[in-house]
Amino acid sequence: MAFTPKPTKQKVQAGYKTLYIKDELAQKIENLAKKHDTSFNNIVISILEDFFKENN
Repeated sequence: MAFTPKPTKQKVQAGYKTLYIKDELAQKIENLAKKHDTSFNNIVISILEDFFKENN
């Protein structure tokens, strides 16, 4: 299954959370964000939303 990040223009009410993740994982997410011309945050949110859509 190919990964596709969600569009960034769809703003919804949101809150702030802090995550502590390994540098290696952060770099992988950063690379994926650059590849898709989007933000680190959008990649993390897209991954989480896909996970919960599949496992809900």
